[in-house]
Amino acid sequence: MKYYIIAGEASGDLHGSNLIKQIIKFDNKAEIRAWGGDKMKNAGAKIVKHFKELSFMGFYEVVLNLQTILKNIRFCKKDILQFNPDKIIFIDYPGFNLRIAKWAKNSKFKTIYYIAPQIWAWRESRIKKIKKYIDYLYVILPFEKEFFEKKHGFKVKFLGHPLLDSIKHFKDSQNKDLSNEKNKEIISILPGSRKQEIKKMLGIMLGVVDHFPKYQFVIAGAPNIELEYYNNIIKDKNIKVFKSKTYSLLSSSKAALVTSGTATLETAILKIPQVVCYKTSLVSYLLAKFFIKIKFISLVNLIMNQELIKELIQNDCSKKNIIKELKKVLDLNNRNRLLAKYDSLISLLGEPGSSKRIAEDIVLKI
Repeated sequence: MKYYIIAGEASGDLHGSNLIKQIIKFDNKAEIRAWGGDKMKNAGAKIVKHFKELSFMGFYEVVLNLQTILKNIRFCKKDILQFNPDKIIFIDYPGFNLRIAKWAKNSKFKTIYYIAPQIWAWRESRIKKIKKYIDYLYVILPFEKEFFEKKHGFKVKFLGHPLLDSIKHFKDSQNKDLSNEKNKEIISILPGSRKQEIKKMLGIMLGVVDHFPKYQFVIAGAPNIELEYYNNIIKDKNIKVFKSKTYSLLSSSKAALVTSGTATLETAILKIPQVVCYKTSLVSYLLAKFFIKIKFISLVNLIMNQELIKELIQNDCSKKNIIKELKKVLDLNNRNRLLAKYDSLISLLGEPGSSKRIAEDIVLKI
């Protein structure tokens, strides 16, 4: 069969790559054309648009790049028609994907949404489009099944969280080199996967380095961002960037400073204490504060419905506060309490093998 997959961000590239590997196992004649990144390409997809051309962060940034987004939508529709897939699979990225889903459904294509839009956070009205234009919906957060089915009467499937697969399968080849480089324990810095957020966050995170002389700070570089971009922000600080080594780096770390997103959950599954740090433009922050209706921004806290990890957002994301909270998670007693709570979190995510179960469902049952 022919599959057309659309992922617009680094996390979608990761989950899409694991899904593609499993689709090919169930369908050895699969033709897969996709929007994604290097991971999806290496898994066996023909990439027609790289996600680094698509990642616009925040309300203001989307408005500035509206013409590019509309051009991409036109290209996508044309490309789908030429490829004529049996199934279209959307991965997160709702602003773009729901537009394409409407057109695809009206054009008689089979529409599958993997990693549901987070309408429980904002724009809950999108449920109307989901009900109308999506044939099958898979959710990856345990509370989402009840949200969609009980609140909105839309049947979904929760077959586990794909990060459990990614972390189970990764092989740590950097641990020894990283941890022994300066004979110091490591603190990881994960400043995000988009240039806008890296520019905003990395300088703030680096500001605390001199206050922890006993530790070695190392940056987890995003695969789509060139080293020169990081180095221009690091300047004269003697801090290394390791691209595409996030799991190896985290598993070697004593603690981590993490920009909100999928990375917070990855850090928790790897059982590394963390502090969440997040700032955006003032316009984007004020709009988000008005529209978004959730208590937390990290997936860890959202899933547990309590503040397991400290979130330092906007004005609270200061050098003074980061130093204070990082010292807390480095304290042995606080670490042990947090790690015990991580175990409870992980138990809610299901069993490893979700990518296989979802691929089997898509290939053989839909």
